Amino acid sequence: MSSIEKNTNANGKLVVLGLDGLPLSLAKRLAASGRFPALARLTASATEMQAELPELSPVNWTSFYTAADPGEHGVYGFTRIHSRDYTMGLCNFEQPQHPTIFDRLAEKGLRTRSINLPNTYPARPIKGMLISGFVADELSQAVYPKFLLNMLGSDFLLEADTTTGATDPAFLLDQLRKTLTARKHAFSLLWKDGAWDLFIFVLTETDRLFHFLYDAVEEADHPWHKECLGLLEEWDALIGEFLDAYDTLPEPKRLMSLADHGFTRLITEVDVNALLRQMELFKTHLPPEACSELDPQQISAHCKAFALDPGRIYIHAASRFANGSVADSDVFALEQHITERLMSVTYNGQPVFKKIHKGRELYTGKMAQFAPNLVCESVAGFDLKAKFNRREPFGFFGRTGTHTVQDTFFYDSQNAQPQRVRDVGTEILRHFQLTER
Repeated sequence: MSSIEKNTNANGKLVVLGLDGLPLSLAKRLAASGRFPALARLTASATEMQAELPELSPVNWTSFYTAADPGEHGVYGFTRIHSRDYTMGLCNFEQPQHPTIFDRLAEKGLRTRSINLPNTYPARPIKGMLISGFVADELSQAVYPKFLLNMLGSDFLLEADTTTGATDPAFLLDQLRKTLTARKHAFSLLWKDGAWDLFIFVLTETDRLFHFLYDAVEEADHPWHKECLGLLEEWDALIGEFLDAYDTLPEPKRLMSLADHGFTRLITEVDVNALLRQMELFKTHLPPEACSELDPQQISAHCKAFALDPGRIYIHAASRFANGSVADSDVFALEQHITERLMSVTYNGQPVFKKIHKGRELYTGKMAQFAPNLVCESVAGFDLKAKFNRREPFGFFGRTGTHTVQDTFFYDSQNAQPQRVRDVGTEILRHFQLTER
């Protein structure tokens, strides 16, 4: 190693444990039970931070690995829409328009190894090794370098089948055990030679479990409670192996652990497009029952506003969308009208929305021009959706838990206290004596 590399890595190795969707409050309750000793090691000095908005994995994990505002990296949700032909695509690793922390470390000759970090698919070359996280379809496109394919094996499971698991708890739990096994295998392969400076290991099983069985985790008399805690004990055992491996590293070293958002019990799903439809703002070529759930090509020229998951509202402006009909001079008034109407929405007497943010105020950076006009932040427990085929705004579709902005888990062996997820990426750059751009 050159003298420059030694100087830039003077603070030692940095290890990051991602615990997707883990709320701090639940983590503390689990740790206090005595059944999760590894988690208890972290919660003893864990603190709360805030998720980026919208509080989704691709937005937050991209903010983490770019150390940037979504207005800089350009990822605002799971999906993006083309303003000319109204096609929709999934956000992936090709989209972020800001240097990653892997890129920044590579400039200094420092090496990263990353396992299961969401929104890093398809895998691309980095100085180090990468196994992509959700949404990752094909194992052959989810690894770098390619020789990892043979090491992982053809039966390596990238992601649990939550489509089938949504209605079959036994199947879901079995799938999550298999992905834990896969994560453990990947960890054993990439960790052992120590030829890295930054190591990132993300466990997403909590997010999948909480979406469909959060009630079972919390309720001792739930028929699936015992099985869910059993899975979490296996999850905790893997965390324990990870922490034990960290303990063997020589000083100096640093450990961080974070969630990308919190979680809570579901009150109800809330479809924002259905609410806009009731306001006579969201219009499609066909009636809702004839529309596809996620096909924005169904948006009519008469539509004034539409939403993309979870609650990103776009004014259908003529200057922005090919078939848009709203004049720029009318945009601000329409934003205000929508905000006032949504803030008055209640469910069983309870307000649904905590705040409606203006995109131009929430985000800054070169990609802010592509941000939604409005970003809805719900009261905890209300799960925002934006389908194109629903008439009724409220409903239940198999989920029992939902994301939260607050109550987001964070731990640092050096006691940093970031305010938002992007700030964790900034702390990594500081650790390696790299200044922000």
